[in-house]
Parts: sequence; structure tokens; C-alpha cells
Amino acid sequence: MSASAGGKRTALVTGANSGLGKAIAIALAAEGLRVGLVVRDRARGAAALAEIRASTGNDDLHLFTADLADQLTIRALAQAVLDRFDRLDLLINNAGTAFAERKLSPQGIECALAVNHLGPFLLTMLLLDRLKASAPARIVNVGTRIDTAMDFDDLNWERRPYRMMKGYGQSKLGNLHFTFELARRLQGSGVTVNCVFPGVFRSNLGGTDGAQGLFWKLLIRLGGWAIPSPERAARRVLYLADAPELANVSGQYFGDRKPLTAPAQARDAGANLRLWQISEALTGGAGTAGS
Repeated sequence: MSASAGGKRTALVTGANSGLGKAIAIALAAEGLRVGLVVRDRARGAAALAEIRASTGNDDLHLFTADLADQLTIRALAQAVLDRFDRLDLLINNAGTAFAERKLSPQGIECALAVNHLGPFLLTMLLLDRLKASAPARIVNVGTRIDTAMDFDDLNWERRPYRMMKGYGQSKLGNLHFTFELARRLQGSGVTVNCVFPGVFRSNLGGTDGAQGLFWKLLIRLGGWAIPSPERAARRVLYLADAPELANVSGQYFGDRKPLTAPAQARDAGANLRLWQISEALTGGAGTAGS
């Protein structure tokens, strides 16, 4: 996929200072794209940017900071991106995390849901007009593969005991609901949206001191050679970002270059619309694109 005449192909990658996001950013920078790196910690982001610049020779790298749990900083992020970039050809919603205990965002939303679903939802909606103006453009949502269902009546975990991986799994299922409903709304716009499961790979999900971080430390100690690297996982994401044969493919859930079957709830158009409407309400009506 190439940028149209008069503009340099531009990508924005969230969670780009480490792991999968950094591997994606390195690959895109090596292709010669203008790349925006969205990070939560500016110092770590600056270090990653310097490393990517040194390894790829690409000077057209741009750092943006935001806490994706906080909708106010997401709105500021989107405005900064729009001010900096005259076009946006590729948005990769990669950032994701897990929490050992129930925490609330500044807007009072359970943090896994806030970061993993509402963060990409709000950011995408705020950047959607720029993506449409840059068409053909692509949105890639990085999901996971957990056969679960969202409890629409208790998304904030107020009635149920909070469980880290259940909270993570349900929030990431939101990526699929979002992908399928957004694809429906974007038909004919020149913008595609797909979701990808990057596979199991070495990550710092939940932080190095969290339950998931300790799990990975143990697994790596026992046989880390067998656990794929972020660079390998990035290939699946980059396929959705680059493959010419996917130019007109939208609303799909991919694994390793092949479609996957989504959990039953995400295949329910009514459930997709319901989560969209809930997400609109929780983000102040940001999801008004399409109908």
C-alpha cells in the first residue's frame, strides 16, 4: 500500500516504546514511513525513538505521549497528531495491558476496559476524518484469542469479583466488536479495519511486577528459547498493514495470515452495535461515524 501523490505515507502506532509496538514501529520506519510513536512515558519513548532512528536511519519519527486510560489525554493526543500530520495512512491500535486488581480510570471506568477497548475506540474516532481524507488507509486493531463474552450489564466489574485475565479477555474482546461494527460503518470510505491476534510472544503485559509479568519471567527461565519474540509477532500485524491482497479486505479477524473464527458474541451484529452505543456513551459521543 502506498501513499497517494503529494504526501508521505504516515503511520501511528500505540504502545510503541517496547515489545510488539516497538517491533512494529521499527519495521515501518525501515520501510521509510513517517512514524508516530504513542507512549505513556516520555523518557522511555525518547529512548525507543533514538534506538529506532539509529537502527533504521529514518529521521522522520515523532513522539506523542498519552495515558490511554485517561480520555482527556487521548483527546489531547489526537489533536497533537492532527496538528503534526497532514495525512494518516495507517493506524495501529496496539497498546494493551492487564491489571492484577480492579482499578478505575480518571473517568471512573475499569482500567482494562478503558485502555484496551475505549482507548482505541476514542482515538480512532477522533482520527477517522484524517484517515478518510488519506484513503486508501488502514486501521489494524491488535487483539487476542480468548473465547469469552462481555457482560454488558457489568462492564465496570461492580457486581462480580475482579479477575485479571477475565478483565483483560473481556476488554480485548471489545477490539473485535469494535472492528466488525466499524467495518460496517466504513463501507465505501476507502478505509479498512481488521483485527489481528499476534500469537503468544514475550511481553510485559501487566507490568514486570504484575501477575502476568511473573508468569512470563518463570516461563522464560524454564524455556524462553521456545517463546516467540515480539519481532516475530509483529509480522502478523505488518501483514495486515502492508499486504496488497488485503487492500479491500475489511471487518476480518486474522491470525497468521489466515482468518480466524471470532468468539460467538463478537459475531453477533446486535452485540457489536450494543457495545458501540455503550462506548459512545462512555466517551462522550465520540463514535458518531457512520450509522
